Amino acid sequence: MLNALEVVTTVVVGVMVGVEFSVAFVINPILNALPDDSGQLGRAHGGRMLGAVMPVWYIGSLILVAVWAIAGWHNHGTGLVAAAAALLILSVIMSILLLVPINNRSKTWTPDNRPADWKQQMNRWDRFHYVRVAVIIAAFALLVAAVT
Repeated sequence: MLNALEVVTTVVVGVMVGVEFSVAFVINPILNALPDDSGQLGRAHGGRMLGAVMPVWYIGSLILVAVWAIAGWHNHGTGLVAAAAALLILSVIMSILLLVPINNRSKTWTPDNRPADWKQQMNRWDRFHYVRVAVIIAAFALLVAAVT
């Protein structure tokens, strides 16, 4: 049973990392290169769509990792799993304090109602997101190391 939990948790966290990596290094650069208002509209739509899904994914991942740490407390690699949980907690805190407030504003913007500093706010979100991606990649790496 623990082996199945390890596999499911690693896959769920790994796919989340892949999505967030893609947002940072593929999707947003594509949107930023679009002409006129297309990029801003795309980011607003992405903020609405991913803003609805990612909280469940982050919290679900954290719960899976916590269950793994508890269920395998006396097994090899549990310290790595606990460290991964700590990093996922950090990613959730970062999300709530730094990224979600910007996302909640930007997902309602249109070319008619966006603030004058909207590009600076998007750049700020991107910088915070890069750090969050690094944190969740580290958590994922710890989980993979714990399995091996």
